[in-house]
Amino acid sequence: MESDDRAEAQAQLAALRADRTALAERVVQPWWWDVALGVLVFVFFGSYAVLDWWGIALAGCAFFAGVYALITCYRRRTGLWPSADRPGLQPLLRLWLACCTAWAVVAVLHLQFGLPELLLGVSAAFGGVAAWLSRRSGRLYVAQLRAEL
Repeated sequence: MESDDRAEAQAQLAALRADRTALAERVVQPWWWDVALGVLVFVFFGSYAVLDWWGIALAGCAFFAGVYALITCYRRRTGLWPSADRPGLQPLLRLWLACCTAWAVVAVLHLQFGLPELLLGVSAAFGGVAAWLSRRSGRLYVAQLRAEL
């Protein structure tokens, strides 16, 4: 009787591991997802270089519509949306905060001294960092899914 329970428990654990492995394979976003996110970040933050409020508003609408489309696509593909409050993500979030701070400093310098090229360059780097952080976060999530159970 006890060996039957043990065998059943092992079979259930094996099924859980297989499901978790399948989920880990499913949650990896395609490469274009990260690239699209980076481009959206660049377009929105780079729009501040022109100091045209209509252009900034248009870029903001495109940014939010694009991010909404990416999230919708990811949710349809995977059936979930990972939490930003998972272990190991804090260093990536700190890097993102540092990049936001650096961009804000450059934006203030642009407002004071008119440095659109610098702001565009920092915005392009910001978009690249956003794409890299997105890819890194996805890989971290897959590693966490594979490590459990």
